[in-house]
Amino acid sequence: MKPPRFAYHDPATRQDVFTLLDIYADDAKVLAGGQSLIPLLNMRLSQPGHLIDINRVADLAYIHEAEGGLVIGALTRQRDLERSPLVRRLCPLVAEAIPFIGHAPIRSRGTLGGSLAHADPAAELPAVLLALQGSVQVEFSSGRRRIEARDFFLDQLQTALQPKELLTEVWLPALPPRSGSAFLEVSRRHGDFALVGVAAQITLRANGTISAAHLALTGVAPTPIHAQQAETLLREERPSEALFAAAAREVSIHLAPDTDLHASTEYRRSVAGVLVERTLRLAVERARQEGNR
Repeated sequence: MKPPRFAYHDPATRQDVFTLLDIYADDAKVLAGGQSLIPLLNMRLSQPGHLIDINRVADLAYIHEAEGGLVIGALTRQRDLERSPLVRRLCPLVAEAIPFIGHAPIRSRGTLGGSLAHADPAAELPAVLLALQGSVQVEFSSGRRRIEARDFFLDQLQTALQPKELLTEVWLPALPPRSGSAFLEVSRRHGDFALVGVAAQITLRANGTISAAHLALTGVAPTPIHAQQAETLLREERPSEALFAAAAREVSIHLAPDTDLHASTEYRRSVAGVLVERTLRLAVERARQEGNR
């Protein structure tokens, strides 16, 4: 399979990117790691007239501690996030989710911003962003704006990013004290897209009750799902197997995933419940270990 004909641009600065987006906007696609876009081009599911390669824009790749968490440049490779001690310390949920993404060569090219902007409904990083209630910064020729995770994912492969905008930075809050996080997924083979994935982060009070709960799923809807009802059920309660099971039921009854050639609606709903229980259990265990240090 071969991609359609397109004009190739390789700008060296952000301003060069904005100039190209201002000119070509609706007929352009931004190329970062290319792990999602190139297959779409080869299958001719995407046929832009212009491809804007941002890999020479060096100041889009970084990992810094700031603003009570991590700020990460959109062009930062997933493999760099996976290996970063700062990411493991401040946002361990990111470090735990990334090994589920494809294989090492894919993560060496794939970028954080590219995954979020592509918004594949089975991708891991959109669910992590939503679970952690992070945000993204987008820039354009005349300014910038910040979009909260809850407002970013609109539909399958659709985000709030406008044609003349470039996703430049991601902000994720640091793991609070007495907190634990976990990410689990089921796929047909390691490296395949998730049939179901669950991201969780739990914060405990000194008396052992849950002060904050964050829960999101991937692979079960056109966008990542923020399980707000289950979070409400968990807060102010003492962790227990009965509580985890109740949260899993609360998630499952609100899911209506599509049946496709990989899995049925019933299978995905059942697996989602099992993974919610396991992920919450693991997150609570880690929060207790953190609290005992």
